[in-house]
Amino acid sequence: MAATKTVSQLPQSHNSLTPRHGVVTLFGYGIQVFVDRGHLTFEDGIGADRRQARLPRVGHRLKRLIIIGSDGFVSLAALRWLADQDAAFVMLDRLGKVIAVTGPVSSSDARLRRAQALAVQSDAALGIMRELISQKLAGQEQVARHKLLDGNSADAIARFRAGLDQAETPESVRLIESQAAYVYWSAWRALPIHFPRNDAPRVPAHWKIFGARVSPLSGSPRLAANPPNAILNYLYALLESESRLAAAALGLDPGLGVLHVDTPNRDSLALDLMEPVRPKVDAFLLDWITREQLSRGWFFEQRDGNCRLMGSFAIRLSETAPTWGHAVAPFAEWVARTLSSPISKPNRQIGPATRLTQRHRREAKAGMSATPTKPAPRPQAICRICGAPIARGRSYCAFCVLTVSKENLVEVAKSGRVAAQSPEAQARRAATQHRHEAAKRGWLPSTQPAWLNNETYEQRILPRLARITTPAIASAIGVSMPYATDIRAGRRRPHLRHWLALARLVGVSADV
Repeated sequence: MAATKTVSQLPQSHNSLTPRHGVVTLFGYGIQVFVDRGHLTFEDGIGADRRQARLPRVGHRLKRLIIIGSDGFVSLAALRWLADQDAAFVMLDRLGKVIAVTGPVSSSDARLRRAQALAVQSDAALGIMRELISQKLAGQEQVARHKLLDGNSADAIARFRAGLDQAETPESVRLIESQAAYVYWSAWRALPIHFPRNDAPRVPAHWKIFGARVSPLSGSPRLAANPPNAILNYLYALLESESRLAAAALGLDPGLGVLHVDTPNRDSLALDLMEPVRPKVDAFLLDWITREQLSRGWFFEQRDGNCRLMGSFAIRLSETAPTWGHAVAPFAEWVARTLSSPISKPNRQIGPATRLTQRHRREAKAGMSATPTKPAPRPQAICRICGAPIARGRSYCAFCVLTVSKENLVEVAKSGRVAAQSPEAQARRAATQHRHEAAKRGWLPSTQPAWLNNETYEQRILPRLARITTPAIASAIGVSMPYATDIRAGRRRPHLRHWLALARLVGVSADV
C-alpha cells in the first residue's frame, strides 16, 4: 500500500536552491551532490517533494554546503569542486550531531601541532582555559543583565569570573565554569515561549516555557524536550562545525583540546573554541523568542518526547552558520598564536597566519579597516494568530488583521459601556440634563421670531446644516458631538430654543 502523503517538509519556494547568506542546506532522503559539466549539481527532498539545482563555478556565492541526514551520496568530484571554490562541507545527523566537516585546504605547521599536543603539560593550557572561560562568562553576564534583566544572576556570574584568576588547575577552571552555568541557565527557566493563537491547543504545556537546559530524556542537553532547547542544540552544532573549520584552517588539530578532555569520537579543541561564542548564540535565540512567536509547524515530537526540527525550519537556521564562523575566528587565531609563542621563528615571521580575520594584512595596510561583523539572519516573522509568514514589522497577516480589528472594537465597546455606567459618568449626565431642563424652563416662546417655524426649519435650515461641520453645530448650541451628528443628519430635531442659533449658523434670516 502506498504511503499516505503527510505535511510537506519543504518551504513554499521549494523549487529554488540558490544560496541564501552563502549557505545551501540539503535534507531528506536520496540526497545527491555531484559535478555535471563543471556545475555543482544537487538534489534533496522527501517523497514527491524534491529540489534540484546547479551552480556554476563563477558567481555562485556558495560558502557552506550543509547536509542533514545520511541517505544519499556526495561524489569526490563534488568535494574537489567545493575545495576549489573555498566552500566548506558540513554533514549533520538528524539529531544535530556533527558527523563530518571539511573546508578549504591550507598548509599546516607540524611544529604548531606538536606544541598543541604538549600544551597540557605546560602553563599554556591553563592560560588558554582561563581566557576562553573568562570570555564566555563575560558574555553570559551581559546576556543575564541586559537580555534576561536578571541582575542577581549577572552579579553571581561576574563573581565566578573574578575567581578565575585564582584557579590554579584545569579542574578548578571547569568547576567555576559549571557553577556559573548553573546560575546562568537557572535564569532562563521561567522564560515564556509564545506560539500563534491557533497553534496553542496543539502545543504541549512544557513547550511554553524554556525550562531546564538539561533534557529529562537524556540527563544532558542532548535530546531536547521542547522547541527552544532543540533550536539551541542545532545552533550549537553549526557553531561546532564552524569551530572545526577554523581550527583546521589554522593548522590546528580539532581533536586535541585543552578545556575538554580527550574523548573518543569528539573534537575537543572545536568544543573549546565554541565556549566564548556560545553567549552570542544564546543572545540571538533570546532576541528571537522574546520578540517573535514560534510556529507549531516548525517542530515535531517523537514518541519518546524528543522535540525535533522540521527540515524547512532547519534550512533557515543553517543560514546563520557564517555569522558563527566570523565570531569564532578571532578566538581560534588567538589560541594558535598562544600555542605557537614558544616556537622559534625567523626574524621576519610574526606568528601563525591570520587566514580567518586577515589581521596581519590589515596591520600591514594601516588604512585597511576590519570587516564589519554581519548580524545573524533574522528568522521568518509569522502571524500571531494563524502562524502564516508575514513581512518584517507586521504582527498579523492580511486576513487575521481584520479579525483582530473586530475584536479590538468589541473590547473598546465593552470598556466604553462599562465607563458609561460609572458613577462619574452618571453624575455628568445628570448635571447636563439639569442644565438643559433649566434652560428649557427659562426660555420664553415669545422671544422666537414669527418667521422661524417648522416650515422654515425643514426647508431652509436643515438642508444647509449638511454643509456645516459637526463640531461647529455642537459648539453653536452647546450639545454633545453625537447629538450634533444626529441633528446634522436629520435624525434628531433640536429644541426650539436652538433654532435661532442654527439659523444664524447657516445664514438664514427673515429676509434670506
